[in-house]
Amino acid sequence: MKKLILLLVLLAIGVSVSFAQGPTEITIITVNNPDMVVMQSFTDEFEALHPDISLNWVVLPENELRQRVTTDVATGTGTFDVVTVGTFEVPIWAENGWIFSMDDLFEEFPDAIQPNYNVDDLIPPIRSGLSFDGELHAVPFYGESSMTFYNTRLFEEAGLEMPLQPTWEQIREFACQLHDPENGQFGIVLRGLPGWGEVFAPLTTVINTFGGRWFDENWEPQLTAPETVEAVNFYVNLVNECGAPGATGIGFTEALTLMSQGQAAIWVDATVAAGFLTNPEQSEAFDEIGFAQAPVGPVDKGNNWLWAWSLAIPTTSPHVEEALTFVTWATSQDYIELVGETNGWGSVPPGTRISTYERPEYQEAAPFAPLVLEAIEDADPTDATRDPVPYVGVQFVGIPEFQSIGTDVSQVLAEAFVGNITVEEALAEGNEIAREQMADAGYYDN
Repeated sequence: MKKLILLLVLLAIGVSVSFAQGPTEITIITVNNPDMVVMQSFTDEFEALHPDISLNWVVLPENELRQRVTTDVATGTGTFDVVTVGTFEVPIWAENGWIFSMDDLFEEFPDAIQPNYNVDDLIPPIRSGLSFDGELHAVPFYGESSMTFYNTRLFEEAGLEMPLQPTWEQIREFACQLHDPENGQFGIVLRGLPGWGEVFAPLTTVINTFGGRWFDENWEPQLTAPETVEAVNFYVNLVNECGAPGATGIGFTEALTLMSQGQAAIWVDATVAAGFLTNPEQSEAFDEIGFAQAPVGPVDKGNNWLWAWSLAIPTTSPHVEEALTFVTWATSQDYIELVGETNGWGSVPPGTRISTYERPEYQEAAPFAPLVLEAIEDADPTDATRDPVPYVGVQFVGIPEFQSIGTDVSQVLAEAFVGNITVEEALAEGNEIAREQMADAGYYDN
């Protein structure tokens, strides 16, 4: 009581009284992929360097993350200071004015940038994919393309040899020959989990290499085209005949687990998995993993996707400077060195910086590195299909409507995976879904 009276007296006579303020809390929403879990584990290291900033984390599965972040940013709610977004979202959100230009923030808050932060060190295709109108709008936490992983022990025991550039037909033959479910060994694991960024990430590359496409030049859906039907039938049959069971519950994380436990002979998915599959602390099969390029079909392109999970700052954030301090720390060369020295160089975030691939420590720890860099550099979102298309993207269609269309079609396709309907029926329904949504969006008249 005496302290309160003293305080009131001091204020009454005009004496300035200061109150100690705690650190500014910024809220970061991210995906529960392994690299992001590692990022969260270094919270103490960041806060020790920046005691005026505290980190609050929201970590969600991929599909939930996309829905939560899109809703929050689109409605201007302002819940998050840092959002995890991909190559699909960045140009669209930048055009909508939902995220800041990083170039503008670098100029406005130079003291918030991590020392020696070198934007020119970013791998060109990754940097280009995160730019809009020539300006960077997000910084990449890790970048990826796609590749084939296989269990070298199982291949050697069966007398099989994986080519550096396999075809999907070869993958099918290998998988079915090695499929032994009675002994807990599956020929292949592939994503079947509904979601435009889950099952349709690998499946769209199969459609590309079989000569299919999502839309023609007039934005007419092409899901019932013979090439697309053939590609999807191939994928669904391969999964059901020679793959891990329960495909509609298998996304990236579930597939990574099966491959790392030695239960799958082949996995075609994101290159980012290479570091985890070869890490003895994270993979039981760490010394049995081989690498090849992503398979091709009759068309020799569209098999290498391009993606970067990245950090962006919403224009609704009340703590922009603090958010910039964090995102440049988490995507810096210093952060990569921190992970390398703490967890091993094979597990550093890949696919973002040229300097990572020049480090002798990384080259020694990551025998897959040259193959990954080649896949990223070969990926061409502007030329991923046999026939002309009006969109940009390898494993996605770079328009806002695709998030809804891809997810809705994937949910129908799930019925074909479990045998409730045929692939042809699923694609016919999906084609109508796509056309209706495109018409509603004004691409053409109903």
